[in-house]
Amino acid sequence: METVLGHLKPELVWYHFEEICKYPRCSKKEGKIADYIVSVGNRLGLQTEKDKFGNILIRKPATPGYENRKIVALQGHIDMVCEKNRDVEHDFDKDPIYPYIDGDWVKAKGTTLGADNGIGVATALAILEAKDVEHGPLECLFTLDEETGLTGASNLKRGWLKADILINMDSEELGTLFIGCSGGKNTAATFKTKLQKSPRNYSAFELRVAGLKGGHSGLEIHVGRGNAVKILNRVIWEYSQVKKLHLVEIYGGNKHNAIPREAFAVVLVPKSDEKNFKKFVSKYNTTVKAEFAVVEPDLSVSIEKYPVPEKIMDEKVQKRLINALYAVPHGVIKMSNDIPGLVETSTNLAVIETVGKNVNIVTSQRSSVASENDDITNMVTSVFKLAGAEISYGDGYPGWAPDINSGVLKVFKSTFIRMYGKEPEVTAIHAGLECGIIKEKYPDMDMISFGPTMFGVHSPDERLQISTVSEFYNQLVNVLKNIPTK
Repeated sequence: METVLGHLKPELVWYHFEEICKYPRCSKKEGKIADYIVSVGNRLGLQTEKDKFGNILIRKPATPGYENRKIVALQGHIDMVCEKNRDVEHDFDKDPIYPYIDGDWVKAKGTTLGADNGIGVATALAILEAKDVEHGPLECLFTLDEETGLTGASNLKRGWLKADILINMDSEELGTLFIGCSGGKNTAATFKTKLQKSPRNYSAFELRVAGLKGGHSGLEIHVGRGNAVKILNRVIWEYSQVKKLHLVEIYGGNKHNAIPREAFAVVLVPKSDEKNFKKFVSKYNTTVKAEFAVVEPDLSVSIEKYPVPEKIMDEKVQKRLINALYAVPHGVIKMSNDIPGLVETSTNLAVIETVGKNVNIVTSQRSSVASENDDITNMVTSVFKLAGAEISYGDGYPGWAPDINSGVLKVFKSTFIRMYGKEPEVTAIHAGLECGIIKEKYPDMDMISFGPTMFGVHSPDERLQISTVSEFYNQLVNVLKNIPTK
C-alpha cells in the first residue's frame, strides 16, 4: 500500500495512523490491529500487557528528571465504525482503509476513515516511540469494542492501571476540552409478523431513501439531519392512508450510534395504481428535498420495479409497525440548562431490519442526567408496547459528571493560554465516552478528553482536519511536560 500521508507532520503520528489504516478493525474484530499495537510495544522494549478481553496496556518510564510526576494514562479505542456507501465494494474484514488528502482534510475512499479513534491510538503510539518528548511515567491504554458495546472499558479490571490522570483522546473538536459525557441505553423492539400470500394483480417496487449524511447519533443529533428510516416510513404511512399498499420487508441503518443514512422497503401496490404510486413518490421526493435542502442536499426518494414476492406482511402487523415508527421520537428531547448549546437528552431511531417473520428495531437513548435517560427510554418503550412489540434493553453505560476543579483541567487551561493567549472552551459531550465507565472503576482518577477536529464520524463523509492534528499533538506534548508532581 503506497504511502499517502508520510509527508505530513508530526511524522510519527501520521506514520502510525497510516499503518493503522492497513488493518481490519471493525468492532469485535480487532485482532489484527491489536497484534500491531503489541508489536510496537515489544519493538520499543516497553512493558506491554494484554488482558483476557483484548485491552492493551503499554508502560513507558519517565524521562530523566520527571520520575516524581503524577502518572498519566493516554487512552483511546482501537475499533472503528465500519460504514460504506452502498455502491462501494469493500470488505471490512480484509480490505484496508484507503485514505487520501483533500486540501486540509484526510478522507477515505467511500468508507469511514476510522480517525475515530485511530488518530488517538496513533498519537499514543507516537508518544511511546518519541525520544524528544519530556514526560513523567506513562501508561497507554488501548481498549476494544468501544463503538458497539464499550466492552473493553466495561471489562477493565480494577487495579491494572496505576495512573493518577487519564487523558482520553476520543474527542473531535480542537480547542475544546471535555470534562463530562452522557450515559446511554439501547431499546430494541421486535414485531412478530404472520406472512400471507401475495395478492394477484399487484406490482412490487423497492422504495429507497438515500443520499443522507447520517453521522454520530450523539454529536450530530442536534443539526437537524434527516433520518432515512423516518422518511421512508413517512412515505409508506401517508400513501397507505389513501391507497392500498402491502409491506413485504423493510431495512434501514446498521449501527445503534449512527443516524440512518439509507433505508429500503419492498412494497406491493395494485397494478392499476402503478402510475399513482410513481407520481406520489416523485412528488414526495420534491417535498422532502425542499424540507431538507440546506442540511441534506443529496437526499433522494425513489422507486424501482422489483420481482413480486410470494409472501407479504400481515396487514394488521403492518399497520401497528408503521404507526409505531411514525410515533416513536427521534432527535433532541432537551437541551442543557447548565451548558449553553449542549444537548442534554436525545433518542435515535437507529436500525430496522426484516429477519424471517420478525421486524427488529434498535433505538438509542442518551442523557447526561440519569433520570432523564430513564424517562426517554420509557417514552420509546411505551410507543412500541402500545403497538404490540416485544421490548428488550442493552446494558447501558454511565455518564461522567463534570469536575470544574479538576487538576488536569487546570494544567490544560494554563498550557493552552501559554500557547495561544486565550482560554480553551470547556464543556461536556453528548456522547458516551469511555471515561464514564473507567471512572466507575477508578473513582479517584482525574480525567479529561480532547482531540483534533473531525466531522462526519460514523459515516463515509468522515474527515480529519490535517492542520489540527499537529496542534493537538503539540498541546499534548506541552501538557505532559507540565504535569505536577505527586
